[in-house]
Amino acid sequence: MFTGLIEEVGAVERIERGPRGARLTVRAKAVLNGTKIGDSIAVNGVCLTVTDLTPSGFSADVMAETLRRSGLGGLTRGAAVNLERAMPADGRFGGHLVSGHIDGTGAVRSLRHEGNAVWVTVAAAPALTRYIVEKGSVAIDGISLTVAAVDGNGFSVSVIPHTGARTALLDRLPGDTVNLECDIIGKYVEKLLEAHPQSGVTMEFLAENGF
Repeated sequence: MFTGLIEEVGAVERIERGPRGARLTVRAKAVLNGTKIGDSIAVNGVCLTVTDLTPSGFSADVMAETLRRSGLGGLTRGAAVNLERAMPADGRFGGHLVSGHIDGTGAVRSLRHEGNAVWVTVAAAPALTRYIVEKGSVAIDGISLTVAAVDGNGFSVSVIPHTGARTALLDRLPGDTVNLECDIIGKYVEKLLEAHPQSGVTMEFLAENGF
């Protein structure tokens, strides 16, 4: 489990593609502290298991399903990636519940400066935007962000200077692919409602009552 608070921006050192997966090697520093083989590190929001460690980075295997669901397959050598270690049990919960299991990808539509913030608008399919609500949380490339606006074609977030400086998000260009993870709570609520249609609790009921 992660919080969406990025610890450092690493760089892809190597990506070895095979017929049914890939092996990713990332240059890093801060996230290596205390990390052991078998630990989890989120790379652009994708939970990966560390399979090899060196003084300058780590490697992880990426299965075919992950390549299909995320933008990791499009990474090239030198690409900047957001990194976060799994949250320790005694750590502070500064972002929101991020599982590291990507729901799908979106595409950066625009970046617009407003004062000291930058509005980032992302195009996303209705299958994803149905779980994205204004003032709710969404993870973009592993970054915990608050949704400022949403419509059927995508959503927007407002990025503060600290987040912009500590992540690779503002290096993205219009058209670039980003990994998206919707708030896990909404998906569980929908699943439970489907299983108990006679409960009287509907999506309309929840919306009317501020949920």
